[in-house]
Amino acid sequence: MKKRKRTFEELIKENKKELLMDVKQMERLEERLEKKHMQKAE
Repeated sequence: MKKRKRTFEELIKENKKELLMDVKQMERLEERLEKKHMQKAE
C-alpha cells in the first residue's frame, strides 16, 4: 500500500497540529502532577 506523496507544506501543517495537541496533553499531565504534589505537601 503506497501513500500518496504529500507536499512538504502539508507535512509541516500536520506536524504543527500534532505538536499543538501534544502541548495541550503535556499541560494537562503537568497540572495533574502538580495537584498530586500539592495534596502530598499538605
